Amino acid sequence: MLLLDTHLILWAAFAPERLSAKASRQLRSREVPLIFSLASLWEVAIKTSLARPGFSVDVKLLHGALISEGFAELPIQPAHLARVAGLPWIHRDPFDRLLVAQALEERLTLLTSDAALKPYGRFVKVV
Repeated sequence: MLLLDTHLILWAAFAPERLSAKASRQLRSREVPLIFSLASLWEVAIKTSLARPGFSVDVKLLHGALISEGFAELPIQPAHLARVAGLPWIHRDPFDRLLVAQALEERLTLLTSDAALKPYGRFVKVV
């Protein structure tokens, strides 16, 4: 199963031209189930609340669209938070760290375009 990084979710929804050919193929194929984390929706909600120019996403609509497209939802569990505490400080973004922890704990592959996450291990797939 593939856990999508937040930026891939946003690009797929609002700017598919930003997706690499490899990422587009992964998202279209659906050979492997696609999962989104509630951490990604939390990140989007925070960024929207900051009222940055050009960033305004309705989290409820995004959530509904992901569900209607057949994505599975991954809640945030205490075990995920405990895993964050033990991660090396390769990356400082708290949302990315939580996604890495969730992928590790749930034995998922984290699909991302952020090469800075690759040192976390083989379960991180950069596209």
